[in-house]
Amino acid sequence: MSDSQLISAIQWDFLKQDLPELETGMEVEVHQIIKEWSKERTQIFRWLIITVHGSSPMSRSITVRSELDGVGIEKVFPIHSPYIQKIVVLRKFLVRRKHIGFIRNLRGKAARLKEIKPTASGESAEKPQKKAPKKKEKTAE
Repeated sequence: MSDSQLISAIQWDFLKQDLPELETGMEVEVHQIIKEWSKERTQIFRWLIITVHGSSPMSRSITVRSELDGVGIEKVFPIHSPYIQKIVVLRKFLVRRKHIGFIRNLRGKAARLKEIKPTASGESAEKPQKKAPKKKEKTAE
């Protein structure tokens, strides 16, 4: 057994199995456990995923962004952290990049993203289909 196989076998016990597939451009709710002195509480944050990074399953993390009271806030969450209780996907937006950091500089209407609506079968349509233009028929005179 090689070193990398041994490391992944040890890490497998600590991975969360109930996480959704996270992608750039999703709006998520992150339920984070916050410890204050001897008390513990769950705080729910609603964010937009800017990027997903990490090559191995244990090192995967998401960078999320939200704007509160006109101030942009970004946070990095390790996906398999014991302080992350669960992650719920609320919506998915159409993005064509792996890293949408350009959204930091946009305000108001310019910062809108096109939402991908789920289809009747429960799956989300990846890209909206455009109708093909109709060909004009030539008439014989």
